[in-house]
Amino acid sequence: IYYAIAYVLYDAAATLVYMPYFALTPELTSDYDERTALTSYRMFFSIFGSLVAFTVPLLIVGAFTPENAPRVLTMGVIFGIAAALPLLLAFFGTRERQEFMAQEQPSLRQSLRAAKENRPFVFGMAIFLLTNVAVEIVQATLLFFIKYWAQRESESDLIMAAIFVTAILALPLWAWASRRWGKRFAYAGGIGFWALVQIVLITVTASTGMGLILFLCVLAGIGVSAAHVLPWAIIPDAVEWDEWKTGRRHEGMFYSLTTLVRKVATSVAIPLALLVLEVTGYVPNAVQQPPSALLGIRVMMGPIPAGLLCAGIVFAFLYPLSRETHAQIVKELETRRASQHREVNREANREVK
Repeated sequence: IYYAIAYVLYDAAATLVYMPYFALTPELTSDYDERTALTSYRMFFSIFGSLVAFTVPLLIVGAFTPENAPRVLTMGVIFGIAAALPLLLAFFGTRERQEFMAQEQPSLRQSLRAAKENRPFVFGMAIFLLTNVAVEIVQATLLFFIKYWAQRESESDLIMAAIFVTAILALPLWAWASRRWGKRFAYAGGIGFWALVQIVLITVTASTGMGLILFLCVLAGIGVSAAHVLPWAIIPDAVEWDEWKTGRRHEGMFYSLTTLVRKVATSVAIPLALLVLEVTGYVPNAVQQPPSALLGIRVMMGPIPAGLLCAGIVFAFLYPLSRETHAQIVKELETRRASQHREVNREANREVK
């Protein structure tokens, strides 16, 4: 009960912070490619932070045994301070744009209607949801796959490092691909590549050499990198479409729904993985698993995430905003804002006279 309450409080506090933090992206820049670069920087620190969170607690706490319980509090204090510092830096180091703050603020109902009627946002959310469910399923299943199918539990840290270090190093690749071909086609290429690697990865066996396994993990990391950066880079462009159509910006609602979709992805993926393990006869903490459970683990590592990723590719091809379309919308919005600014100045001059 204590853990459940602590987790709920933490998650609620994190949501209050992350939602406006995510919503800063479309305000910091309206440039199509600069948003991808900005998201790449954010994902660098996100993935790097995940690596730190995966390794450092074990160094601080050691084994998770009752006698080491006091060290858990120490770890919490250290990570709490470390997590607060960059948030304070973001708060003091950024400024909201006055022209957006001066706009009339929509009601909750208007914001929900705008999100529902915004076609780029709806397709972007579909891409985001499908990609994140696939990511969560792979993350939930990976350690089972390493331990029971590949039988490489002692090398699990090395395998995880190969994936996530590669994901960090590949971020500039996807920023370049987005500039070269646009976000839709970069997403389709990166996610299609990852889906193929996942299918190949489940063909390894206990006799497969560690070198080949690490090579496949490096390839998977390239795809994981695309999954982390491109769905996030697609979402901000829907904000200009929204302003172009409605005359207002609803990025607060858009990123609230994005945060909700992240939670839905986790809520769907982890129970699904556990359900498949249970149905296929997984035996907790067993030295060996029955063939049916091994098949279930492989299905969760290969066909299921690959299918979800391919569905995301379909939505990417249907996504209506290209670089050229977005640039035209931004140009029209700048003209509209300049006209509105001149009108406000004329009204102010009349009042003075």
